This record gives sequence, C-alpha cells and structure tokens, in this order.
Amino acid sequence: MIIIDYSDKRPIYEQIAERFQALIVNGIMEVDEKLPSVRALAVELSINPNTIQRAYMELERDGFIYSVKGRGNFVKKDEEMLKKQKERLLTEFERQIGICLRQGVNKEELLKRFQRVTEAASEVMV
Repeated sequence: MIIIDYSDKRPIYEQIAERFQALIVNGIMEVDEKLPSVRALAVELSINPNTIQRAYMELERDGFIYSVKGRGNFVKKDEEMLKKQKERLLTEFERQIGICLRQGVNKEELLKRFQRVTEAASEVMV
C-alpha cells in the first residue's frame, strides 16, 4: 500500500502523505475508510511513529482525512478540496515547465518526458 523510496530527497512523511493522497483521489480508498493506525503503519514501514503522525497531520490539514478521537483517522472526500488540490498541482506543473523552458529545455524534450511519465503512471495504476 505505502512504499517509501529512500533515494527520494523528500522527507518520508511527505512521501507517505502523497501516496495516501493518490489512493484517496483515485478512489482506491473509500470515503470514511479507516487509515491504518499510526503505530501499525510505523511498525509495517519500520519507521518512527512521529513520522506517520506528521503525514496524517498534513493529510488532515489538506482536507484528505479527518480524525475521530479514540477511533483513528478516516478518509474524507470533499469535491471542492479535490478541485483545489488539482489546481495546485497544475499550477506547480506550469511553473516547472516555465523553469525548464527558461533553462533551455525545448518543447520536444518536455513532450518526450511527459509521454514517458504518463506511460509509467498508467502502468502503475493498472
């Protein structure tokens, strides 16, 4: 379910939060579905529970989950939140394209990379 890439330069909590976001946005995790407990996921991934707690705090702050005291964390699916998340991602994508173009990466190179990434992503989602 959650895979950590230790070669990724991003903090582990960001990787965990991003993976849960993808599971929620793609409908793999259902509305009101319970997330693994902090302790259980920490044991499963062999990482500090504080890292899991931070990922869950980020997910709750961004509107992907909600917590119920004493019961755990659950998936929250808010269409408005999903639209905002999509817009944030597309804005960041546009910003990165602009940086690439200003740094001399041409349109054809960008399109090749885009094609490669979308093909790889579709294989993962199958």
